[in-house]
Parts: sequence; C-alpha cells; structure tokens
Amino acid sequence: MSAAGSAETDFASPASTPAAYAPPAVPAHRSRRATPLEEEAEDEEEEGGGPVKPFLDHLEDLRWTLLKVISSILLGTLVCLVASDKLVAFLMWPLKHAQRMLPASRQKIPLMLGTNELAKITLGSVGVPANLSNRVTALTLTPVPLGSNHVLALQYQTSDLPADWDPNMVVLKNYGPISAFMVALKLAVYGGLVIASPFVIFFIGQFVLPALKVREKAFIYRVAGFGSILFFAGLAFCYLLIVQVALMASVQFSQWMGFGADEWRAEDYVSFVSKFMLGMGLSFQLPLVILTMVKVGFVDHEMLAKYRAYFIVGNLIVSAVVTPSGDPLTMVLMALPLQLLYEGSLLIARRWARQEREREAAEG
Repeated sequence: MSAAGSAETDFASPASTPAAYAPPAVPAHRSRRATPLEEEAEDEEEEGGGPVKPFLDHLEDLRWTLLKVISSILLGTLVCLVASDKLVAFLMWPLKHAQRMLPASRQKIPLMLGTNELAKITLGSVGVPANLSNRVTALTLTPVPLGSNHVLALQYQTSDLPADWDPNMVVLKNYGPISAFMVALKLAVYGGLVIASPFVIFFIGQFVLPALKVREKAFIYRVAGFGSILFFAGLAFCYLLIVQVALMASVQFSQWMGFGADEWRAEDYVSFVSKFMLGMGLSFQLPLVILTMVKVGFVDHEMLAKYRAYFIVGNLIVSAVVTPSGDPLTMVLMALPLQLLYEGSLLIARRWARQEREREAAEG
C-alpha cells in the first residue's frame, strides 16, 4: 500500500515527471503561407487610402468640397474686381512694349492742309527733332512770309502727352455705357480663376487623395507640381514674347490692308490677351498628357516617334489658326515650344522603356 501510494504520489507530482514538449507558439498570420489573394489584400491595406465611408458620407464630403471650391473662386473674383485697374495696366504692358519694337523712322503722322489730311508721312522723312519725335501728332502746311512772297512751311503740332507717348500707339476705348463693367467683369473672372486655381487643386486633392494608394498619391503630386510649373511657364512665355509679336503683326497687317489700327475695343483686347495666355498655359500641359498615356500603356515611345510627322503638321495648323494675323513668325513662335515639349516627352518615354527593360533583365 505504501509502495503503491508512493508510486501514485510520484506519478501525480509534476516535479518527478519531465514536462511534456510544447512547441513555441506561432503567430496566427505565420501559421501558414498566405495565399495570393491574402497578400494582395495586405498590400491594399498597407497602400490604401483612408477609412471606408458610407455613400452618404461621401456625398457630404463632395458637397463641402464644391462649396469650398466655389467660395475660393468667388473670393478670387472679388479681389480681381477691386484691383481691375492694376490688371488693366498688367495686360497693357505687352501692347506698349510691342509699339516700342517699331522703329521711329516708320512712325507715320498725318500731313494736314487746313482741316484736310493730304497724306501720311513718316517722322524720319521730315527730320523731326529728337526731343519732339515722341510728341508730334501732325504736320501742318502753313503759309509763311518770305520777303515779299509767301511759302508753305511745315509746322509741328504737339500735345501735352507723356514723353514716352508713341504717335502710333493703339488706344483702347469703351464704346458703350456698360462696356467698362463688362471689361471689369471679364478681368475679374479670368483673374479669379488663376488666383483660385491653387486652392481649387488643394480642395479637390483633399477629397480625392485619401482614396488613392501611396504610389498613386506620389504620381499625382508629381503631376500637380510639374503641371503648375509648365502652366506658369506657358503664361510667361506668351506674355513676354508671343503676345507682343502677335499684337505688332496685327497692327502691321491692318495697316497693310489699308485700315487704321490706332483704336481698339478694350473688351476685345482684354478677352484676346487673357484667352491667348490661358490657352498657351494649357498647351504647355502637353508633356503631362503624353507621359500619362505612356504610363497607362496607351502609347509607347515607338508610337510617338512614328507619328512625329503628323504632330508637326497638326501643330503648325493649330498655330496658324490661333494666331490673329496668320504671320509666319508668330506661328513658328507658337509651334516651336510645343514641338520641343513633344520631343522632351519622347526622350522621357524612351528612358522609361530602357529602365523597364533593365529591371526585367535584373529580375530574370
């Protein structure tokens, strides 16, 4: 009994019996190999956007996004409406600078006999003094006594204009009681869109970016950054060069056809310059469009090189239609930067293709 009891006691005692082998605990997510679907789900969870929301919550976010976008545009429009005079001076600079590009010897003024205009003559042909060349508005034939006779002499008609006034300067005028309000409204709308564009992009990004993956967000950031740089580069290129050449060519073309070009409607001028600059800024987005199509696989560098000739022809046709006077110089100045942007996009597409081949060779 005692021996059996001691045996039972020893069997029941944990100290007398070696502990059974227990394998180390394995985490649940490592207990088996994940399937491809599970791996994809994990990747989406790591790279995905914000939390999943009900449909009505998305509508609420969209409503607030639209309200913020509209409010930013209205505020930008109000600011530009208050500063209309500054915007007019800004848009007038290309016209004034374009007039300076005409040599003084080609500036024409009327030759008057009484109240009749006999002809248009150039300042350089009559030897107008340099200190009066920018202030002479007309030449008048006036009888002057010479001894016992009278001869016709030229007299200069000057005005109290600024020293930098140009006799061939185009003057902008409003022809109508509400023309000034229409000009101010157009300036406010165009300027408000430009001022509010960064805020509009930011508010739209707040609504869209949370649903994108990390790689997609990085791509959108790069597109927005380069797109903004290209847009403002297009505006500056058009403002500093293209608009001036186009305006000068338009004046010369009107004079060649026998029409006067010394007075323009202010509303037409503001619309022309504003739309011209915005159109050039949007045209500079060409690389983003091409490279996005390359990224999604719609085109490749071989197709871009193959259809280069078609793009050149289309580019020249569009430039010829857009230019106001259709002169070759303005057309080339518009087509050349777009063609350079196309060639740059082709080089980037080739580089991407080479990097993809090198990556596949390294993985293989």
